[in-house]
Amino acid sequence: MFATIGYYICIPFAWLLRALYELTSSYGWALVLFTVVIKLIMLPFQMKSKKSMMRMSRFQPMIKEIQTRYKNNQVKMQRLYAEEGVNPMSGCLWSFLPFPILIALYSIIRQPITRFMMLTTTAMQGVIDAVSAAGFDLAAIAMTANDGAVTVKDGLTQLQPYGQITLVKAAQELGVALPEGWIHMDFSFLGMDLTMIPSDVIGQIGTGGWAVIGVLLIPIVSGALSFWQSKVSMAGNPSAADPNDPTARSSRMMMWMMPIMSLWIGFTLPASLGVYWIANSVLMLVQEKVLNKYFKKSMAAEDEAREKARMEDRLRRMEEARVAQQQREAEKKSLKEKQKAAQAAKAAKAEKAKKATTENGRIGDRPYARGRSFNADHYGE
Repeated sequence: MFATIGYYICIPFAWLLRALYELTSSYGWALVLFTVVIKLIMLPFQMKSKKSMMRMSRFQPMIKEIQTRYKNNQVKMQRLYAEEGVNPMSGCLWSFLPFPILIALYSIIRQPITRFMMLTTTAMQGVIDAVSAAGFDLAAIAMTANDGAVTVKDGLTQLQPYGQITLVKAAQELGVALPEGWIHMDFSFLGMDLTMIPSDVIGQIGTGGWAVIGVLLIPIVSGALSFWQSKVSMAGNPSAADPNDPTARSSRMMMWMMPIMSLWIGFTLPASLGVYWIANSVLMLVQEKVLNKYFKKSMAAEDEAREKARMEDRLRRMEEARVAQQQREAEKKSLKEKQKAAQAAKAAKAEKAKKATTENGRIGDRPYARGRSFNADHYGE
């Protein structure tokens, strides 16, 4: 099951490497261009990761202050991350992505017939039978039992880890009939055989010339570039110098672990992987320099725009508060005037009531006596 999954994961990478090899007719330059294309594909994600890491670095003092003032308060931390658009995990996630690609590339390099050329195991068995018939000793490529017999399973010869590479070389040198879809492989690059494993040729350094010296230099150069890359990455992260910062401690550990891993990969695996690692480190150095410069400038502009927006928002809220205060004062003044007018009306009414007379004191006809008002002719003669 895992072999099947690995096969399908390798398909797009194998297709890309094969297309670049057919374009350049050089195994080494195909690996370099393969690295460039992969870097370009991953660039948008790595830019996002780099920006998040730089933001984390810029807001580290604020984070420490919150950690000091609000210990074990994850809500405050998450609120800060949300406000500043920072994802603490985004920088870690994309930093591990090159490793699956490295594993897929190793599978393609190690198995050029079934991975690079995408031929079937049946077609490969035909090549094995052809080189065997031509007099090639299968013990150089096949797994053998204790009695020296070649191991066969389900009718297929079981090859050693790098047996397919040796089989390709043997088939092309012997000129045997090759299946349809076969790609002629030239593993040389700058005078070196990229299928060689540096640890296997250390003893040939005195007699092998540049072909051996160049292969031995590949892991050394890849380790040095990896260390330089780590130094540049830490230089772009000011918080990395803090000895008490756990993220800084992790970065310093990675600064040593990555070169060591690069040396191990370079010395124990085919030199072609070392070429990929060197190209990857060079591109990472360029990327770090460019992105550091770009994001420092863009983030400074963003900070300025954010500060300007905050100031404008503060002034707007101050103006709204001033207008609201004026409205409240106007309402209070209006209420006082209404109360004063009501009091004046009440006082005027009371004053008027004091000056008024009763019905009994009125002169002339009185309302209650109109029916009995005096009439001189009432009693006629």
